Amino acid sequence: MTLLVLGGTGEARQIAERLQGQDAVISLAGATRNPDEQPLPTRIGGFGGEAGFLDYLQKAGITAVLDATHPYAQRITTRTAQLCSAQRVPYVQFLRAPWTPEPRDRWVEISSETEAVDYIPHGSVVFLGTGRQTLERFANLEGREVICRQIDPPVDPFPFPGGQYLIGRPPFSVEDEIALFQDLAVDFLVVKNAGGTSSRTKVTAAGLLGLPVLMIARPPQGDWPVVNTITGALAWVHAL
Repeated sequence: MTLLVLGGTGEARQIAERLQGQDAVISLAGATRNPDEQPLPTRIGGFGGEAGFLDYLQKAGITAVLDATHPYAQRITTRTAQLCSAQRVPYVQFLRAPWTPEPRDRWVEISSETEAVDYIPHGSVVFLGTGRQTLERFANLEGREVICRQIDPPVDPFPFPGGQYLIGRPPFSVEDEIALFQDLAVDFLVVKNAGGTSSRTKVTAAGLLGLPVLMIARPPQGDWPVVNTITGALAWVHAL
């Protein structure tokens, strides 16, 4: 068996660490420049659409796919699951459990980025923990100060007026996030319900500060095999 792990998350790296010495390769989309070194042979970059992905499966001799991409990478996950099903290649998605609010949290769930404007008054300082890939969907937040944190320095200017980039590479502690939000005088935090422990620190910090959080709901789940733990992912691999 030759396993393809679709990575980009902390859990993907943990799974890869447990698979060292086995016939497996991890693929990164290339969204982050200079990514951390991976414990498995690594390929970086997109596959070039459906045809490119199928061509890679054949040439690399891939016989199973473990999808440990971000919970909001809906397009990649849907395409991969459908193509693997059509090719009869075993497939499973690792999907970490979503966050749930604690008593102190002030969450409002929204279905898309464009809805944030309905909850954030003019003059507010808005911290986006959503990454740069969906940044343009917040262009209707005119009259607010929008701060978008990303890992790499930008190559293009901010896509709409009133915004700025903040460069930072995780992990960030709760104490780090509290100090940052206070220093920036943040009024609202906007995040995706990514789940996981390490990325929750910003949400925990907002709760401790009493800041309102706009939580973008997860995309609909498709009809394909899913595991929710690293142990479950490894058990699926070993069962093959």
